[in-house]
Amino acid sequence: MIKLYGGELSRAAIVRWYLEELGLEYELIRLDMKNKEHLQPAFLALNPMGKVPVIEDGEYVLAESGAILLYLAHKKTQFPTDLQTQGKVYEWVLWANSTLPMAVLSPEAREQQLPRLLTALDHQLQGRSFLVGNDFTVADVAVGSVLRYLEQLFKIDLSPYGAIATYLQALSDRPAFRKGLIGEK
Repeated sequence: MIKLYGGELSRAAIVRWYLEELGLEYELIRLDMKNKEHLQPAFLALNPMGKVPVIEDGEYVLAESGAILLYLAHKKTQFPTDLQTQGKVYEWVLWANSTLPMAVLSPEAREQQLPRLLTALDHQLQGRSFLVGNDFTVADVAVGSVLRYLEQLFKIDLSPYGAIATYLQALSDRPAFRKGLIGEK
C-alpha cells in the first residue's frame, strides 16, 4: 500500500485526488506542519528537503507533487503511449507545477502574467473537456488542482474565463476530486 505524507493545505491533496482517481489503496499520513513534524528526523529521512507531499511505495520514496503524479500515471498504466501525447501531458503537468504558480507569487506577476496565462488556457479548453486528447489524464489533475487553489487560496476570480470555469466545474463534480482535493468522505 502506498503511504502519502502531507499536511493541512498542502499539495498532498493533489496526489490524494489522483490516487482516488486511479483507485489505488493508500494510507494518508497527516503531518502537523505548524508543529514542524515535516522537519523532524523521521520525515527528513524520507525527504531531506522537509517538504510534502512524499509517497512511499514499498521501499521506493518519491517527493514533489508533479513527479509523484507522473509516477502514479505510469504505475497504473494511465499514461498515453505515443510520444507526442506524452510530451503534451508532461508539458501541462510541468506548467501546473511551475509556470502557473509563479504567476501568483507577486502582485506584479498576478497583474501582468496571470491574465495572459489564463487567457491562453481558456483558449486551449474551448470546446474541449480535457487538456490532452479526449480523455481525462494526469495533466487534468495537475492543472485542475492549481486552478482550484487559485480560487480558494488566492481568491482569483476565474469566472471571466468561461472555458476554464466550465472545465473546473466538471472536474469538481468528479467524486475523486471531492474526496481527494476537498476532503469529502
